[in-house]
Amino acid sequence: MVADRIEREIVIAAPPERVWAVLTDPAFLGTWFGSGAPAELDLRPGGRLVFDRLGEGSVPARIERVEPPRRLAYRWSQGLPGQEPDAGNSTLVEFTLVPDGAVTRLRMVESGFAALDTTQDVRRARREQNSAGWHHKLAELRQHTEQLVV
Repeated sequence: MVADRIEREIVIAAPPERVWAVLTDPAFLGTWFGSGAPAELDLRPGGRLVFDRLGEGSVPARIERVEPPRRLAYRWSQGLPGQEPDAGNSTLVEFTLVPDGAVTRLRMVESGFAALDTTQDVRRARREQNSAGWHHKLAELRQHTEQLVV
């Protein structure tokens, strides 16, 4: 059986408002998860987020929750490039930002791997790939946020 979720927590030396600004900036998102071009972002529940993965096609997501500067959640496709997220092909990514003195604790949870409408081997591979990816992506988020000149 495939574990259903990935959980990570990092500490960022910046206030939640700055972390939120980076986390929801189309230019940063495009560099962070995409080819470098700004991500398409309609930051409201039901809005779209699209990462352009150079050579791999686009990865569409649907915004589920927006509570500045504390919570952001989106459902993104784990299927073929360009495939819109739905109940059988997507996972839910949730970011929670908690102020802690002069720093922000950012918690990321990605869930829904067990419900993917595919084989057990593919579910396991997607979870392992995303788990490794989050380690690096959250480190990039921290570095970028902490280096911003405000």
